[in-house]
Amino acid sequence: MPQAGHLDRRGVAHPVDASVSDEQGVVDGHGPDATHPPGPELRRLADAMRRVTDQMVRTHAAPSLLAEAAAAVEQAGDLLEPDTPTWVASLPAMPEVDLDPHVYFPFSPMIGWYSPLASPLECEVHDQTIVARATLGAAYEGPPGCVHGGILAGLFDELLGIANITAGVGAMTGTLTIVYRSPTPLHTELTFRGETDRIDGRKVFTRGTVHAGDRLCAEAEGIFIHVVRERFESHASEHGAPDAGGAA
Repeated sequence: MPQAGHLDRRGVAHPVDASVSDEQGVVDGHGPDATHPPGPELRRLADAMRRVTDQMVRTHAAPSLLAEAAAAVEQAGDLLEPDTPTWVASLPAMPEVDLDPHVYFPFSPMIGWYSPLASPLECEVHDQTIVARATLGAAYEGPPGCVHGGILAGLFDELLGIANITAGVGAMTGTLTIVYRSPTPLHTELTFRGETDRIDGRKVFTRGTVHAGDRLCAEAEGIFIHVVRERFESHASEHGAPDAGGAA
């Protein structure tokens, strides 16, 4: 079962007896190290990128203005390049069950405040139920005026996983079944809910819903597989993460 331990500066707990350095801490692990924690400047940058993404899919700007905007974005990339290290897989961490999900998944492509890929969800935990609210714009459109079904699937995958962490049984997705009950509208506040239903050996059964007001838009059921920490560490090492056995 997952363990809770001490917290590093980014609010992520490691098992007390694990030989894991505080320099790797974030569960999704794709951002600054412990000496360069994410802060308001990085979140401002991510928000600006989301704004540009939304504008790009519906702009009527002239080619000359698009070229000027592209040059500005390219300049931003050039500014960041010297301080952007080569990506390596992270060592797994064990978040405290009562932490804000945005704290332990800060760079998640689904909910991360510091990832411009993420949708603008705000997550809260209420009595081991994850509740998330968001208003999704044009960048997330599938059918006309509706949220893309694949976006909903990704959000459910993330939120059901967070529900499991909240219940103390963080696990990997085995299967995810979604029933789309009615169109999920854009530019309307959506409410997602997820909770762990039951545990059977290594299998964790989790369910969730998304509503637009009182209308049910979709339901999800997932079967997640609990994986021991050693398996996570072995997988991470095979993909280039620092050696957990040699960390202090």
